[in-house]
Amino acid sequence: MASSRKRNRLVDINGEQVGAPPARKQVRAGGQRHVAALILARGGSKGIPLKNIKMLAGVPLIGWVLRAAVDCDMFDSVWVSTDHDEIEKVAKSWGARVHRRSPEVSKDSSTSIDTIQEFARLNPEVDVLCNIQATSPCLHPFHLKDALEMITDGDFDSVFSVVRRHHFRWKEVEKGSGELTTPLNLDPAKRPRRQDWDGELIENGSFYFTTRDQLLNQGLLQGGKVAYYEMLPEYSVDIDVDIDWPVAEQRVLRYGYFGRVNPEVVRLMFCNISGCLTEGRIFLSVSGEDMMSINTRDTAGVRMLQRGNVEVVLLTSDLDPVCQALADKLSQRTGCQVVTVGEEPLDTLRPLVEQRKLDWKDVAYMGSDKQDVKCLNLAGLSAVPRDAPTIAINAAKYACRSAGGLGAVREFAEHILLQKEKAKAKVEQHRIDRRNF
Repeated sequence: MASSRKRNRLVDINGEQVGAPPARKQVRAGGQRHVAALILARGGSKGIPLKNIKMLAGVPLIGWVLRAAVDCDMFDSVWVSTDHDEIEKVAKSWGARVHRRSPEVSKDSSTSIDTIQEFARLNPEVDVLCNIQATSPCLHPFHLKDALEMITDGDFDSVFSVVRRHHFRWKEVEKGSGELTTPLNLDPAKRPRRQDWDGELIENGSFYFTTRDQLLNQGLLQGGKVAYYEMLPEYSVDIDVDIDWPVAEQRVLRYGYFGRVNPEVVRLMFCNISGCLTEGRIFLSVSGEDMMSINTRDTAGVRMLQRGNVEVVLLTSDLDPVCQALADKLSQRTGCQVVTVGEEPLDTLRPLVEQRKLDWKDVAYMGSDKQDVKCLNLAGLSAVPRDAPTIAINAAKYACRSAGGLGAVREFAEHILLQKEKAKAKVEQHRIDRRNF
């Protein structure tokens, strides 16, 4: 839910403010217009190599905006325009269609509008297009939905995202020229307090909606009757260089969109012993016993969840006798129930969820292999260790930085608890008077 501080302003191409849009829906003859989302993701990023699929807070960077676009339920199609095979694979795994851009628009000198125009020419069914920036990981479905309605339910040709900044700007002068700088947006004798100044609207580049006519006939992303959509600062994140990455990661963990499920409702976590609590190695002793190691950081993570009122159930496979032998000891050490599952864990776990009168949106699941895919897809929150196979990583909502048996369970536990805190923080945010920080 957007804060009441958010304000949308409606302007024409000359910057003149116009009135509220008429409540009518623009359609082409024979039905509604086709609305497409397009994310540009070239493989040759100069700042950060393959930046668009680098993992950010457990998700490929491009995955954050694709999740928001798909869950928005307002687009007839969601596309990624790329020239790179690995980006194509990631895009498809997140539900996008792929436009393989031509070499002519894949150069360092190619502009975004060149690439967008190429896509529009090759997809004549598209009437309204939203260019979403892959490097805006705090984008939410409601941002896109609210902005799109300004075109589909209104009378506007283009809508773009902005953020409000409270920065005093000064004229730049050339060193040694003798010219003196002058203020551009303030009177130094009457410097306003932040709470007394509305600040200025700055493009944040998160998205640009435009019509086919403006794009192809006028050559503009912002043309005709223009409106802007104001995003709150906490959602306005951009990543250009490596130094932005850790800051963006902390911001996205608190303000990013993690899917349709409200993470604060997680009540139960299933966690595989093999590959998650253990690192997959078997130690052979002189006496002939098989042994496996458990990381104390991971068992501490289990206790953190239990203190947070999340029940943890450990899973062992009937095909893994070593893990089964550990079951009793692990149950005593952690206080967790240990359940044996077969080749299809969902068959065993579905009755356990129903017995507790929970939905799968209330469940977190941590797995490490192909047989876990169905549960990873179904659970409200799901994770895999860093060394899980690709098929499991693509199914999970969070990919840990740590490998199995080396702190991955602790990392996922912290992620679950952070999402619960995040949900509580949202309630508090609605009580903040943003004008009087």
